[in-house]
Amino acid sequence: MSDHDTVVSVKDVRVQFGAVKALDGVDLEIFAGETIGLVGHNGAGKSTIVNVINGALPPHEGAVSYGAQDSTTKVAKDNGVRCVFQELSLFPNLTIVENARLMHSDLGGWNWRKTAARLMREMLDEIFPNNSIQTQSAVGELSIAERQMVEIAIKFLNVTQAPKLVILDEPTSSLDATLAEQLLAHVRRYVSEGGSVLFISHILGEILSTSSRIVVMKDGKIVSSKPASEFSVQSLVETMGSVVKKSERKSARSAVQGSEQTVLHIPSGKAGGLDFNATRGEIVGLAGLGGHGQTEMLLDLFNKHCSNWVPEKQQNVAFVAGDRSLNGTFPLWSILRNLTVSNVRALARFATIDAAREDIQADEWKKRIEIRTPDIDNPILSLSGGNQQKVLFARALSGEAEIVLMDDPMRGVDIGTKQEVYNILQSEAVSGRTFIWYSTEMDEVCLCNRVYVFRDGAIVAELSGDDVTEDNILAASFSGVAA
Repeated sequence: MSDHDTVVSVKDVRVQFGAVKALDGVDLEIFAGETIGLVGHNGAGKSTIVNVINGALPPHEGAVSYGAQDSTTKVAKDNGVRCVFQELSLFPNLTIVENARLMHSDLGGWNWRKTAARLMREMLDEIFPNNSIQTQSAVGELSIAERQMVEIAIKFLNVTQAPKLVILDEPTSSLDATLAEQLLAHVRRYVSEGGSVLFISHILGEILSTSSRIVVMKDGKIVSSKPASEFSVQSLVETMGSVVKKSERKSARSAVQGSEQTVLHIPSGKAGGLDFNATRGEIVGLAGLGGHGQTEMLLDLFNKHCSNWVPEKQQNVAFVAGDRSLNGTFPLWSILRNLTVSNVRALARFATIDAAREDIQADEWKKRIEIRTPDIDNPILSLSGGNQQKVLFARALSGEAEIVLMDDPMRGVDIGTKQEVYNILQSEAVSGRTFIWYSTEMDEVCLCNRVYVFRDGAIVAELSGDDVTEDNILAASFSGVAA
C-alpha cells in the first residue's frame, strides 16, 4: 500500500437528527501513512463522522466507501477500521483475554486463551513499556487508565489482519503524561509504517505534535483541512470558532486565595507522607502519576461526608465524576433529571418534587453553563460528551454544597468549554466554595492555589504559589521531592 492510497472516502455526507444537522455536506479522504487530527468544539460533529466512518451510522445522504465497497459496520471492520471510543466498550465482568476474543472473532482454536494472552502481552508492552497489567485480570478490577490502555492495545492487535485505520477518540483522556507520550510515540511509529490514524483530542498540543494533517469541524461542516505545520494553538482555536483569552497561570490563581478557615483535614496515613488540608474558598489540586491514590482519596472524602442511605436536605459535599458513563450520568433519564437528581430533597415540597422550582433551577444552570440543547427534557445521551459533562458540573454546583470534589472532570471537554467552567469555578471559589481537583492535565493543575503531589498512595509534596509548575510536579511525582 502506498502512502497515497485512500483508506476511507467520505463524499457529501449529511446526517440530521430532527432539526439538528449533525453533518452538513462533509467531504473527507483518509490516506495511508497519515495522522489526521480532528478537532472542533463539543457538538461540532466529530463523534457523528466517526460513527459514519466505522459503519455504525449510515449517512442520510452521501456515501462512505473503502475502495469499491460501501460502508457498513462489517465492511468497515473487514477493511481494517478500528475505533477506540471515548466511552470505553470493554465488558467489565470479563477478563482482558476474553474481551480481546470478543473483539477479534478470528482469535480461535482450542488454545485461544494462551494465544490471546501472548498477543495482548506483546501489544501492551509495545505501546506502554513497563506496564504492570496482568492479561488474566478482570476488566472491572482495573483503573480507568488501565482500561483505556487495554482497549487501545486490543484495537491495535494484529490477529490475522493488521489494522489499516485506527480511530482514537480522546485516547489520552485518562492517561498521565508518561502514558500519553508512550501512546503518541506508538502512533508515530504505526503511521511511519503505513498505517493511518484519525486522532481526536481536545489537548491541542497533542494534535499539533502528532498529526500530519488537521481537520477542523464546526456546526457539522469541515471548515479547514491543511498540514499541521500551518497551525499554531492560537490559530487552531480561532479556526474552531472561539477566541480563547490568553492569561498567565499566576493571574488565574491570584483571583482565588482561600481563607484561613480549614474545611478539611486528613492526617497522613503513611510514614513520610504529608497531611492534607483545604481552606474555605480555595482550589486545591491533586497531581502525580495516574493511579497513585488521588481518586481513592476523593472517594474516601465523599463517603465520609455524605449519607449513604437517606440523603440530607443540604449535602455539604458534591462530586463531579470524570468517567461520566460509569459514575456520572443516568443514561435512561432526561437532561433535567440528571441535572437535579442530587437536589431532590431541597426541591421537595410536601414530600413531592416542586416541578416549577425544578424547571427554574435547571433552566438557570442550562443558561449559566451553556448546555447546548433545544429542550432540557431531551435524553441525556442526546448531548455531546462535553455537554453531558456540563450537566454533571451543573448538578454539583446548583446545590448548596460547600465542598466540590472533582475527579479529572474535564476528560474530552473542548478548550472553549473548559475556559467557561474555569471561570465558573473561580467565581464560586470567590463566593466561598472549596474545590478539590484531581486532573491528569498539567495546565489544569497549575491553575490551582495549592497542589498536593501523590506517589505510591501518599502525599509526597505540597506546592503553592509560584512553585506550582510542571517541572516541580514532575520532579515530585518521580522522586517524592519537589525540585
